[in-house]
Amino acid sequence: MNITVTFRHLNPSDGLRNYATQKVERLKKFARHVLEAHVILAVEKQRHRAEILVAGRDLQVTAAEETTDLYSALDLALDKVERQLKKWDEKRKEHKNSRPIATLPAASDEDSPPSRPRITIQRVPVKPMSVEEALLQIQQGKQDFFLFHNEETDSVAILYRRRDGDFNLLQPEPA
Repeated sequence: MNITVTFRHLNPSDGLRNYATQKVERLKKFARHVLEAHVILAVEKQRHRAEILVAGRDLQVTAAEETTDLYSALDLALDKVERQLKKWDEKRKEHKNSRPIATLPAASDEDSPPSRPRITIQRVPVKPMSVEEALLQIQQGKQDFFLFHNEETDSVAILYRRRDGDFNLLQPEPA
């Protein structure tokens, strides 16, 4: 990660430059995505301003803070950048994990016999729990259905969210 520190309207000091560099080094936990960090430290009368610009692949984050102390302004701006990077990282992980389970092949214009749809089998661990626990799981997650082993009936059940926002419970019954 390339770190540059710029001083505006104040004399550059090695202590302040080292402090800024050391603090920005904390962003190395996002090192795969963060390629460059630029810190701008400025003084205007009694206002001390710290601005941090972070750039990387598919990423650009900025944060600025003004206080009466340059060190605290830098700390506050860095906290803002870290929050933004964590939020970006979580969104990226959610997007990465939201791929469709099965995809159907595109229909061709040729006169070919109808092909059977491709079925993908996904093995899912079924945890024993009550209906109330399953309801909590579906409300906390983003999925519209939840497969679980119902402790009360000792069978597999599916709890799903209806379009009106209510829930239905599907329980197998011998035919």
